[in-house]
Amino acid sequence: MKAPPNDPARDVLAGAFGFEPEESPAHFLVHIPTGSTLQVEISEHLSWDAERVQFSVHYGIERDDGQVRCRLPRSKWNEIAEVVRAEFNARLKKAGRKPGKWKPGYNPVARILGKELTLLAWAIEDADPALTATAVANWQGLSPEERWWLYTMTAAATGHHSTGRNRGWRKAVRFALTENPVTHRVSDQPVVPEFFRLVSEQASADEPLPVRRPGYLLEKPEREYGTEKPEKPLARKETAS
Repeated sequence: MKAPPNDPARDVLAGAFGFEPEESPAHFLVHIPTGSTLQVEISEHLSWDAERVQFSVHYGIERDDGQVRCRLPRSKWNEIAEVVRAEFNARLKKAGRKPGKWKPGYNPVARILGKELTLLAWAIEDADPALTATAVANWQGLSPEERWWLYTMTAAATGHHSTGRNRGWRKAVRFALTENPVTHRVSDQPVVPEFFRLVSEQASADEPLPVRRPGYLLEKPEREYGTEKPEKPLARKETAS
């Protein structure tokens, strides 16, 4: 569906990574400021209003919709931006979708891909910059389903951009991806049980495990860009005429 002339959604959606509002309004926004030293912000959204994109982002914890999940130093963003772009576009291509690109301003990202990006951002936000390459390699060693699971559980416990930093699940994410060699595990060895062990060791005693809502992890749209069976690329869904 093409945007009509002067549609405010046209510029915002240009180069989006798999996000199509008519299919699902849930998405992430990656805000890349024009200033080269300003932080990059990643926020999660459950609704879409093309005319009020910048006003939908907030820093509080009173509601989930539009909440900033991570504020990443520009130098660290620059280290992961190209790797993430290449991986996401490879999966979008297999699904018959248009590729995305990062641009100054607000960049919409499909919800499942936004979860994976945020997980990587959490891993490096407080880590030694020298460990960024390790985090990227370990992140690439996880399947999309593992990334979704880790994001969902971490967001439920310590998902706020500031109050959740360096605590509990967020701290364990950093440890798991910057120090734990998941890239060399046996292909059928699951990461999730090991992550539970890391959390139990590093989470504070007064921070209970989050309650996961039934069906929240693997919603049907989240299977669309999965790579568990690369030999059978998923075809683009037919849209109603």
